[in-house]
Amino acid sequence: MNALIKSATIVDSKSDFHNETVDILIEKGRIAKISKRISNPNNYREIKLDNLHVSQGWFDSSVSFGEPGYEERETIENGLKTAAQSGFTSVALNANSNPVIDSYADITFVKSKAQSKATSLYPIGALTKSSNGKDLAELFDMKNAGAVAFYDYQKPISNPNLMKIALQYASNFGGLVCSFPQESKISGKGVVNENINSTRLGLKGNPALAEELQIARDLFLLEYTEGKLHIPTISTAKSVELIRAAKQKKLDVSCSVAIHNLVLTDDSLEGFDTRYKVLPPLRTQNDCDALIEGLKDGTIDMVTTDHNPIDIEDKKVEFDFAKYGTIGLESAFGALQTVFTTKKTIGLLTQGKERFGVKESIIKEGEAADLCLLNPNVNYQFDKSDITSRSKNSAFLGMELNGKTYGIIANNKIVLK
Repeated sequence: MNALIKSATIVDSKSDFHNETVDILIEKGRIAKISKRISNPNNYREIKLDNLHVSQGWFDSSVSFGEPGYEERETIENGLKTAAQSGFTSVALNANSNPVIDSYADITFVKSKAQSKATSLYPIGALTKSSNGKDLAELFDMKNAGAVAFYDYQKPISNPNLMKIALQYASNFGGLVCSFPQESKISGKGVVNENINSTRLGLKGNPALAEELQIARDLFLLEYTEGKLHIPTISTAKSVELIRAAKQKKLDVSCSVAIHNLVLTDDSLEGFDTRYKVLPPLRTQNDCDALIEGLKDGTIDMVTTDHNPIDIEDKKVEFDFAKYGTIGLESAFGALQTVFTTKKTIGLLTQGKERFGVKESIIKEGEAADLCLLNPNVNYQFDKSDITSRSKNSAFLGMELNGKTYGIIANNKIVLK
């Protein structure tokens, strides 16, 4: 694949060309030359786009596509196309499927479905067999097949001894164990944040305490085992404090926050719209502020879309019976830019790669082209025409966003909208 990108402003603090507007020549999938002006004698494909900015390719540590088993929600092929058009050159795929991805063969299957795509797929294997929380899955075998972490998607491990054993066992081969932060006996049948809004709307509350208790437990287990832990999608101010203290003790812990938990609060629930039924639930503005501060000071390691396509039959029902989840790939950049600067937003979208075994890409000559193409200065109302996913369950529909992506150049391929 050969191409010439014209008049692109590079946004990459690790590049010698950061903040410069340049041409980028790509030959056979690698960056051959970066200069103020490059001619095109070989008649390569020229890419000229309005207010074009270029950054490292983005990474998402938590996406679900449905396949195998829930192809009506999303397929791996269309999911990777959506990720590519949204600026992501690598994604970590949750074991949120039927059957659950919990064996060497399952990891091999999803990797084969993603071969030759512009966006690279990094499978996350289930932590327990069938994600039932009872017996550990074949962690070492899945690691050898290419699994980058182990996680029962949005299913807490209630047995502390099982979590202890998982951390001990995985530490033998550097495996990353993920633990969903929710104490199920405390959360009970809660469907939204326990707060004045849950009382006013008559919806059962899921208290912040449920998340914080589980995190506190897991951090004690982590200290005991000296393992390697990732806590996905934290959502409360106290959770940030707990993880900040753990990092000060030099524990090997990382965490992420879902973009919708940064931008939206439980005030959105006013109309009982199930697009806002997510897990963990939308919390308060105080929680959002603490999460944003946690990102700024490095306590929170990465953001994620927690992209989770749900078909209309499971969303267009009463709030109590609707499935949890929102899609988030298409809206990620525009939503983050309602909170952060362009430089900070792009920095957040490229963080977390090393934790999940993804090679970092720097924009410099000789490196493989792993690029996101974007326009950071477009204000628009996000609607269904902006959605490539099969499922349309976006919590950001109708919201004013800032910034759009054009697509990516990665894995010797170009994907543009």
